[in-house]
Amino acid sequence: MLAARAVSALRPAARHPIRQCSPHTPVLKLTRTASLPHLQAFTRSLYLSSRPALSRTCLRATRTYSSPPGTAVQSFPDPDRPDLFYHLFPAPTSISSSTPVFAVSFLPDPPPSVLSCAVVGWLPASGSGEGAGLNDFVENERFREVLHGAIQSALRDGVDEVQKNGAIQTREGWMHIHDNRNIPALGRIGDPDDIIASVRVENGEILAETYQAMPSYRLCTSDGVLQLTEGLAARLVEVLRKKVREEQQ
Repeated sequence: MLAARAVSALRPAARHPIRQCSPHTPVLKLTRTASLPHLQAFTRSLYLSSRPALSRTCLRATRTYSSPPGTAVQSFPDPDRPDLFYHLFPAPTSISSSTPVFAVSFLPDPPPSVLSCAVVGWLPASGSGEGAGLNDFVENERFREVLHGAIQSALRDGVDEVQKNGAIQTREGWMHIHDNRNIPALGRIGDPDDIIASVRVENGEILAETYQAMPSYRLCTSDGVLQLTEGLAARLVEVLRKKVREEQQ
């Protein structure tokens, strides 16, 4: 049931007001969301690898590792977000001395450490009680820095058609880079926690050097974890893989 709690914790829910806090601390005060029946079926047997009754689906979805201390012991994808992965780190870690944690990542392979810049953030993995919720999610500031660098480089190289078309429509002025988890209506400005950054546009061209990160942006809200347009997402994964290789050296 640990996996079910992890996935349902980051599942988009009905929108609620979000209090403004430091990105280093849990930021969302939401009611616990209910798991969908198919999600419960998918995750019921995860993290029970010592039992012989694991379904073939679970065996395919979950990877268990024989790992040295300080590294992940299991990984699995989100059933509804194939680009999102959960990596289980047993206690003690730099995040918690007593509770195992899920490191949330866009890379399928476990990060070199629980504090890797490839980790979006962390969720406690508790086997009792009501389990973790969005209010327990803690952002990784190191990932945030990599995210902004990856997006700026993608805008500079013009690898995302959505952003390029947005610049053509804007023509002159400032253009927001929105999180795809909650796209604003045409001609409207998105919620502050869904605006990743802003960039200057002149003559329909993006001036990447004017990129300004939005301080109010949140990696995880009631609409779920960060979602990028295709070109930006591909560049982020590329940069994350490079950063991981550097961490492993």
